[in-house]
This record gives sequence, structure tokens and C-alpha cells, in this order.
Amino acid sequence: MTPPQFVAFGEALTDFIRVDGDAWQSRPGGAGWNVARVVGRLGVGAAFAGAVSDDLLGRQLLEASAAAGLDTRFLQPLPYPPLLAMVPSSQPPSYFFVGDNSADLHFDPARLPPDGLDALRIAYFGSISLARPPLADRLLELAHELAARGVAIAFDPNMRSAMSEAGYRRRFEALAGLASYIKVSDEDLQLLFPARDQDRALEALRRLAPRAAILYTRGADGMSLLGSGGALEQAALPAAVADTIGCGDASIGGLIASLLKYPARTMAEHLRFAAATAACTAGHAGAYAPDEAMVNAKLTLPSAA
Repeated sequence: MTPPQFVAFGEALTDFIRVDGDAWQSRPGGAGWNVARVVGRLGVGAAFAGAVSDDLLGRQLLEASAAAGLDTRFLQPLPYPPLLAMVPSSQPPSYFFVGDNSADLHFDPARLPPDGLDALRIAYFGSISLARPPLADRLLELAHELAARGVAIAFDPNMRSAMSEAGYRRRFEALAGLASYIKVSDEDLQLLFPARDQDRALEALRRLAPRAAILYTRGADGMSLLGSGGALEQAALPAAVADTIGCGDASIGGLIASLLKYPARTMAEHLRFAAATAACTAGHAGAYAPDEAMVNAKLTLPSAA
């Protein structure tokens, strides 16, 4: 099997989404896994690297990974409980997590496929995995190793209440300093820099991440790509919104897939592809991963006013 160009490291979990009163619907999820699935569905060789439970929920993640075209050699089924994300509200999304000594915490980078990182061009890190020791420090060490080898680091803090863990801020600043690409939402900025307005918060992030292109997402208000050459703006594309679960993951996944698959595109074109990917996800319930035909169809529609 050809080694993947993209690997997302972090958590794969099961979302339990409250749908009606006391009824809950389960779906495979997790930020890193969502991003890997988006990149894979868009036709780029991709993998999710992490540990999952060796039970029904873990098997569902394995099956969904294979269906998305991911290299499943990077998944490590282990005899520990599953990590769960409880979603009492899906619009807007709110979460809490259940996962004491769950499988994700036991991921071992030494068990990655021997040739698995040979073709790696972009590696993703982010979300709650960086607030869950001992996994968190293991991933930070791996990010340093990959960056030293010339792999571009993509980082999405994807802030949640779980990031109150004592060592998170140190890891956040370290990953920002390594990153070539950062995705951050307006909600993330408020949590990361609560005493600053949007512009000052972005300036603070830029100081931590001087080399990164920053994908700044604002939901229905569109997104920006901030780099050394200035800022590019992209309006949200039309979507009949089912919910916004996974839209942020889709935007960074779409950007990464476009960068890897179509390097001759301009950054404005990469940004528009990211917006179209997010719009496709918004039109489906849960963290939906569209294929390239769907995204290209969305690209033919005019931008929202």
C-alpha cells in the first residue's frame, strides 16, 4: 500500500447526539478522525493515527475509516473503553466527554507502520487529544519530530471545556509555533484570548505562530486566510443547514486536500474549496465528509451575500 500524504493524529470517538427528548443517536467522530475522513474522501491518500476500543464502537470507526478510503493500518484497536462525546445540543453544538482510561490515551507511535510516514507531507494535530495526558505529550513530541523532518504541521485547537487541563496552554503554544497551517474559529479565539477583541486576539495568535497560514472561520459570516502576504476573504457558500457539527473539520480538511492535490491553485482558490467543503458538510446531519464531485458542484454556486 502506498504510504499516505496526510495523517491526522489525535482522538477518534463516538458522538452521542441528543435528537429528541431523551433519544440519542450515535455516530463515529472526533476532530482528527473527521479531518482525515474529509481529506480521504476528497481523493488524497490519508490516514487517521490513533487508538480505539476493540468493541462495537471501535469496529464502527474502523469500518467507517475503510469506507472513506483511509489507510487503516494506522488505527490501533486496544482493550480499553471507548471515548465518547455527548452532544446535548447540535445547533449550536455543545459537548462533554466521557473517557477515563479510554483507548485513545494508549496510542503508541512506535506501533505505526514501518513505512507509514515515508510520503507524509502534512500532519494534523489538535482538539481534546492535546488536553488528555499522557497522550497529549506523546503527540507533542511526535509533532516536534515530524516538523524536524520537514513535514508541514496543521493545527486546530478546536477549543472545548476540556482544555482547562493544566498543561494544555503549554502544548497549544508549542504546536502554534510549529504550525504551517492553523484553523481557528471565532469561538476558539474567544476561549483562547478572552480578554482581547478579535483583531488583538489574531495578532496574539500570529505572534505565537509567525510562520503559519491561519484559516479563521466565522460560520455564516465566512472565513479568512491570513498569511504573510495579507488576508484573503471568502463568503460562506449557500447551504440548507442541517447542523454545524464537523463544519470546522471540513474547512481545514478541504484546505489540506486542495493544497495536496492541486498545488498549482492560488491560495484564494484553496480557500474557496475549503468554504465549499464546509458548506457541503453543513447540509448534512453530523460530521459529514463530502466527495470531490459534491464540493465541485457547490463551487459552481454564487457566494452568499
